[in-house]
Amino acid sequence: MTHAHAHSHFGEIARQTGSRLALALVITLAFVAVEAAAGWYANSLALLSDAGHNLTDVFALALSWVAIRLSQRPSSAQHTYGFHRAGILAALVNSLTLILMSCWIFYEAFQRLVAPPEVQPVIIVVVGVLALVVNLVTALMIRRGSEHDLNVRSAFVHLMGDVFSTAGAILAGGIMLFTDWYWLDPMVSILIGGLIMWSAWKILRETVDILLESTPRDVDVERLVADMRRVEGVRGIHDLHVWSINQSLRTLSAHIVTDDQAISAGVRLQQGLNELLAHQYGIAHATLQLECADCAPNCIYDTLTQN
Repeated sequence: MTHAHAHSHFGEIARQTGSRLALALVITLAFVAVEAAAGWYANSLALLSDAGHNLTDVFALALSWVAIRLSQRPSSAQHTYGFHRAGILAALVNSLTLILMSCWIFYEAFQRLVAPPEVQPVIIVVVGVLALVVNLVTALMIRRGSEHDLNVRSAFVHLMGDVFSTAGAILAGGIMLFTDWYWLDPMVSILIGGLIMWSAWKILRETVDILLESTPRDVDVERLVADMRRVEGVRGIHDLHVWSINQSLRTLSAHIVTDDQAISAGVRLQQGLNELLAHQYGIAHATLQLECADCAPNCIYDTLTQN
């Protein structure tokens, strides 16, 4: 696949994802008004908290849509990597809003655990079932690509958090139909908040790693260096750095120590290293500087493979 063809292919995927995000946003926004009104009428914190979470979903979907549009903009002299990290910034904001929403849910739930108010479980169950269908449909709409795009995954987690939270609200409402256990409503809200907090933390940790240009968690640097040293012609490696522009775009830079040889032989060496990095480690963008063995400085990473 040529670079131009690959760019066109990923651009088409981004446009399709943007369209699904926009449709999911409209559906979710319409439902927020319905669920919030029902939660207020039924005096249900579980429904109100879920409506509040759905409102953050609207914000998350809108932010993800904007980030998708930005990521399609070409690179320039000022932005040589383009706008790929717009999605990472969107994921960062989305994860922070999820954490703030969880804290609000915990606070409100504690207040209601102290003095559980009477709620209307029939409304909770009916609206909850409707919410479950809406949330599941919109989540499945944007599921494609969420495994490799942290921005889309943050929006997907928002929606899947709603799927589980509304399921909990339905369960609590069903039990309250036959009992007076009104404390179940805030208790379910606490479980919802915990689920949201855990999902948000995982996304936040990954976005911070990318923004700090940390080595991807699934890349073993010692193994990476050992594999690179096995490529014919490699005498040593130093000044090696591995980081991510976004979740699916990884980069590497390194100084490669080799024998004094013709430029054409060096090109073959670079091609061998690039194929290794792309196929085994998903690193499609590598900057490799070749150095003559007699003039190379101390090989920083050589010690990793000489123990």
